[in-house]
Amino acid sequence: MTANTTPHSVSSSETAPDESLRMNVVRRYAILDSPPDGAFDRVTAIAARLLGTPIAIVSIVDTDRIWFKSHHGLDANQISRNPGLCASAILQNGPWLVTDARHDPRTLSNPLVAGEFGLQFYLGVPLHTHDGFNLGTLCVLDTQPRTVTQDQIDTLADLASVVMDQLELRLSAMRSIAEKEAALNHSHLMAEEIDHRVMNSLHLIVSMLSIQSAQLGNSEAAKEISRAAAKIFAVANVHQHINVGKAATTLDSADYLVQLCAGLSAMLGCRDQVAISVEAVPLALASEQLSQLGLIVNELVTNALKYGATKVDVQLAPYEHQYCLTVSDNGKGLPADFGVDKMSGLGMKVITSLVKNLGGSLSHQPNANIGGTAFQIIFSPMLSLRPRI
Repeated sequence: MTANTTPHSVSSSETAPDESLRMNVVRRYAILDSPPDGAFDRVTAIAARLLGTPIAIVSIVDTDRIWFKSHHGLDANQISRNPGLCASAILQNGPWLVTDARHDPRTLSNPLVAGEFGLQFYLGVPLHTHDGFNLGTLCVLDTQPRTVTQDQIDTLADLASVVMDQLELRLSAMRSIAEKEAALNHSHLMAEEIDHRVMNSLHLIVSMLSIQSAQLGNSEAAKEISRAAAKIFAVANVHQHINVGKAATTLDSADYLVQLCAGLSAMLGCRDQVAISVEAVPLALASEQLSQLGLIVNELVTNALKYGATKVDVQLAPYEHQYCLTVSDNGKGLPADFGVDKMSGLGMKVITSLVKNLGGSLSHQPNANIGGTAFQIIFSPMLSLRPRI
């Protein structure tokens, strides 16, 4: 294994010789005490799921504390630096592994192990910057001893790279806002390069999830991982098809929806007996608004196919002074007592949240043309959008 398993003592109060330089790099990313971010929360959720641990954390090691940018399965936002294993993990460049803290000389006296928390397993991968500093870790924890494979360690390292891609993207965006007009063209080129890296990372995650799902056969875990892969693929599709030019603020909705549904069809393995059709007039919609519609289409299409539909129609057209997105299918239809506000599933919650962000309304009714159900989203065009950071 590439992880450090040599039983030598490491004090979490130790610091690297270049600690002051490292802290300057931490401040450069302006990440400490920043608001929650769904991009990091998705990474910790995937890390916990793939390695089978109850806790996963994106940590940043400060001068006197370890602050959690994302904490899956844990309520705390930070801990003192002194007992933190992440402070030890950043002293090296490779993964730091503790399979059974009760019998590991490095952790026997650690308060997190000996105290009420009862930590027994820790695997952390440093968040390594391009100029050679460790900001913190992506780590998974458990209160039970466990072993891991080299593939699992490599998977966590890949996800740590995704976290760094996101941090680099935030840093580039902040710098772009502060730059003078003369440097805008250069900052756009940098943003495009980072976008390309993020796309590669998203596709890497989809591939890893697909492999993991295939290894688990027809189990419930395999189905959950497949659903996670489909959601991440949809985000990647949205990112890929929205190729905004330097001055562009609107995009062709028809072309975008055709490409998105073609990608969904390929991702979901649709064969001749399953059809996803698109009928959309070439409306010019704001890129942010269109990306939200794309995520709605992904949820509705995948749900329809999940429950037995063999035909799904996606339509987008003007509706009075607004627009109407309709996703209809020939499935078995909804229960008589179905209500959007009664659904506890994540998919419908995502849809209602996106519709709310659009300032639109969501309705459903039986599909008179091909059977099944038709969902309709009525919304108004966005004239101006706040910049995404």
